[in-house]
Amino acid sequence: MATLTRRKTASAPAVTVTRKEPSAVQFYATCPRGLAGALAEELSALGATEVRAGEAGVEFEGPFELAYAANLESRLATRILVRVSKFDYRNENDIYEGAKRVRWHAHFGVERTFKVETNAVKAPVKSLDFITLKVKDAVADVFREALGRRPDVATREPDVRVHAFLDAKWCTLYLDTSGEPLFKRGRRDKTGEAPLKKNLAAGLLKLSGWTPEQPLLDPMCGAGTILVEAAEMALGLAPGRGRPFGFERLTRFDPAAWEKVKEASSARAQPVGPRAIHGSDLYGRTLDNARANLRDMGLEGVVSLKQANLLELSAPASSGLLVTNPPYGVRLGEKEELAKFYPELGHLLKQKFAGWTAYIFSGDPDLPKLIRLSATKRTVLYNGAIECRLYEYRMVAGGNRP
Repeated sequence: MATLTRRKTASAPAVTVTRKEPSAVQFYATCPRGLAGALAEELSALGATEVRAGEAGVEFEGPFELAYAANLESRLATRILVRVSKFDYRNENDIYEGAKRVRWHAHFGVERTFKVETNAVKAPVKSLDFITLKVKDAVADVFREALGRRPDVATREPDVRVHAFLDAKWCTLYLDTSGEPLFKRGRRDKTGEAPLKKNLAAGLLKLSGWTPEQPLLDPMCGAGTILVEAAEMALGLAPGRGRPFGFERLTRFDPAAWEKVKEASSARAQPVGPRAIHGSDLYGRTLDNARANLRDMGLEGVVSLKQANLLELSAPASSGLLVTNPPYGVRLGEKEELAKFYPELGHLLKQKFAGWTAYIFSGDPDLPKLIRLSATKRTVLYNGAIECRLYEYRMVAGGNRP
């Protein structure tokens, strides 16, 4: 959105007029529930306008080329969708007719394979599978009537993804500019039993307020997902570097504009070198996985890793942030065993981490109470379908009692 300010004169005060850019298109970025506010800030920094955060995603506007930067640079989004149609409906046939009004052959070629995915909230329809079939038929019929033949459907690894979203009144159709979900970036062949998705790990860091100038510690680092995200943030590396995107298969893709976006992103990257980012884990094999994941992402030497029992650790600096995802529920052990560990974790934080702020991410509502510290903030997040909380503990010597 552009803002025009008229010059103040003696007879009239300054007037600000806002207008939409004529080339603006409407986007929707999905994300883990609880991260929409942080994602809205991230997209605004990338140049998005008309940004509106919802429960599990963000609406925004901008030129189509904004999809290039959003896919390349966003750490929090799961997908970047571009809206192609929105219409009200009463039944399944209305959805077919609405989808058939879209000139799908102008958006992607008949040689491309496609897939339709449908989601709904309080929609008065009996079957989402049937809705998916109706949208798929509409896409195929548009191609057949315009070109005499239709694109093939691919249930796995399609060239183009069409998303239909239904609420109680409206059907909105999107084209996916991301392709594979954006948390599938780089390689992560070696994971633990309950790995965090990369955009959720980045979200923990964003919500903690961590900046690369601050020392960071993950004392139960597992496969190192939080550490990888922190290292990339510290070096200014785009999370989507080196992977393909769905927008490259759409008709309006501009290779020259895409190259400029990548060049500008690469120019911001800093040389690889040690940073005040620390990770540890009890098990050597787990630490080997974290080390391999850092190496595969070109981040070897950025993070300091060591094998250690968390309860024997000392703070690596006089102040900093501790961000970690400890075991919870039935993920890595029995709840009874974990109930013994959490009070010891709280004792360690009080004794050895005064001056630090700890962020503990947990999907169990009971175990964090056993830390026996007073949380200064609780943020609800979702790890898939699991309702979790990010607990903030500001460690002050002699304080933090419940």
